[in-house]
Amino acid sequence: MKKSPLYSRSARRNEVGVDASMAQKNAAPSAAHDLAAMPAAAAANVIKPLDRRSLLWALVGGLLAVAGMLGVQQFQPGQRVITQSDIDAAVRESLEKEPLQSAAAKAYEAIIPSVVRVMAFSNPNDSTTEGEGPDTGKSPSHSDRDEGRSVGTGVVIVDDGTILTNLHVVMGAKKLRVRFANGTVSDAHMVGAQPENDLAVLRATQLPDDLQAATMRSSSDLRPGDHVIAVGNPFGIGPSVSHGVISGLKREFRSPEGEKTLTNLIQFDAAANPGNSGGPLVTTDGHVVGIVTAILNPSEQRTFIGIGFAVPIESAAAAAGMPPF
Repeated sequence: MKKSPLYSRSARRNEVGVDASMAQKNAAPSAAHDLAAMPAAAAANVIKPLDRRSLLWALVGGLLAVAGMLGVQQFQPGQRVITQSDIDAAVRESLEKEPLQSAAAKAYEAIIPSVVRVMAFSNPNDSTTEGEGPDTGKSPSHSDRDEGRSVGTGVVIVDDGTILTNLHVVMGAKKLRVRFANGTVSDAHMVGAQPENDLAVLRATQLPDDLQAATMRSSSDLRPGDHVIAVGNPFGIGPSVSHGVISGLKREFRSPEGEKTLTNLIQFDAAANPGNSGGPLVTTDGHVVGIVTAILNPSEQRTFIGIGFAVPIESAAAAAGMPPF
């Protein structure tokens, strides 16, 4: 037997429904005439079987619909719930394909355009352009000194060629040169000093077109355990970067010669060696918070054993005549 058609709410199906309704209306007078011509008992016998048959088919259709829905749910289960393990696995897979750059690497990229090699000569006629040479171990204050030449580090703080470095790197020099990050070599002269903090301010005469000044940040919010990097030219090799943490604040350091005592220093454990003097101590956001000035080593080797000191940038900026933070 044929099933009764189901009609949707779409316009096309409504048109079909209208046609069926018109056909039923046209057929209704004939059916009524036929039933009217039949005896009452016979008419009842015709109507009742039709009602029972329609009800039966309606019940069968409903059962089939329910069974169909259950079958769909069985063979097409719902979407699986994403767990934290799924998320962790996806993150690991993504990092394996494209590892994230380390914070130290980002800080190095931010500061390196502003870092310079500082070369000091005791002979004003020295024509050396690089100022490189092996460390002799004779450095009095952590710069790389070799037969009248010393190599340290500096950082550009103003894009007019103003450079901060350590006073002990340039003290007594008859000639100063700096080498910028892009390779430009320029003569320089000292325009300021702050002996109590072992700081010197240089001014270069020839500048690269793309010279970038470092961003400085107050050291007042530094805390032990904060990550920092030290950038410089240890033993004349550079530029070089080391990574560590702030180990302490407001430290004091007395030079091995006993000439002076530096106070209010930042202690750090990023490796620093002769040649790092005057280089920047940088936070992981690429901001300068100090100028590397000394290392502590009870032996005569004067190499790094885990304790370095930097002058806070507030003092360094004051040496250059810049306003405080």
